[in-house]
Amino acid sequence: MTNGSATVGLLHPGEMGATVGATVVGGGARVLWASEGRSAATRSRALQIGLEEAGTLAAVVRASRVILSVVPPHGAVALARAVAALGFRGLYVDANAVAPDTAREIGRVMEAAGARFVDGGIIGPATRTRGTTRIYLAGPAAPEIALLFGAGPIDAIVLDAPNGAASALKMAFAGWNKGSQALLAAIRAFALAEGVDAALLAEWKISMPDTIARSERTFRDNARKAWRFVGEMEEIARSLAGVGLPAGFHEAAREIYERLADYKDATKPPPVEEAAPKLLRPR
Repeated sequence: MTNGSATVGLLHPGEMGATVGATVVGGGARVLWASEGRSAATRSRALQIGLEEAGTLAAVVRASRVILSVVPPHGAVALARAVAALGFRGLYVDANAVAPDTAREIGRVMEAAGARFVDGGIIGPATRTRGTTRIYLAGPAAPEIALLFGAGPIDAIVLDAPNGAASALKMAFAGWNKGSQALLAAIRAFALAEGVDAALLAEWKISMPDTIARSERTFRDNARKAWRFVGEMEEIARSLAGVGLPAGFHEAAREIYERLADYKDATKPPPVEEAAPKLLRPR
């Protein structure tokens, strides 16, 4: 399979999915998407990056040799089952923030239906700037999928490892990155609740000067995306538990992000002083 010879189904062109789609279109592939039931914003993104509207999921499955799944993690298994039930026999790539065991479960679903499977994990922001975002790929067919990502903005890195490894890497990265940000948000909320926030910031300015800006970015950058991180924290907790580590860190982080989920449709990021109290519950 070469870039230009593939017809690829993209499910779905959200913010990160659109970045994936722009990369694959840039490499010369024909990229289809299922427009049925999708929002006007999704339609606009798809049109902007040159995706071909196929209408239904069934139409995408019938026409595609490769399907790229880029959805919130709580929907990853259900989407794979739906694609398998429609008789897909091509190459299915799960590029979602899921635990290694979840990725392997998806692989079993696809292989039982007669399809092949590649495990993927995306690290980096949804941006059109090359060099900032990577998709890690694992499994025997990973080199075939890497060919689709030769034109940026996402760079493909093939791991010499079985299915599950790309998801494990994503869980490790996000477990620290988003997990530590959730903890930092909780600490700011605690300091505000106890009336020592100004004193904490003054101490940070002396001893940990970059922490002030990091705590502000935690709310500014994450509040409107927090709803997506709820399922991701569940998958990270499952990942850690799967190897015998405590899962409580990320179970708590899941609750932090869930308490910020109301900002999903906010037009602008909230300031710390507004968002932090939403993390508190009556004593």
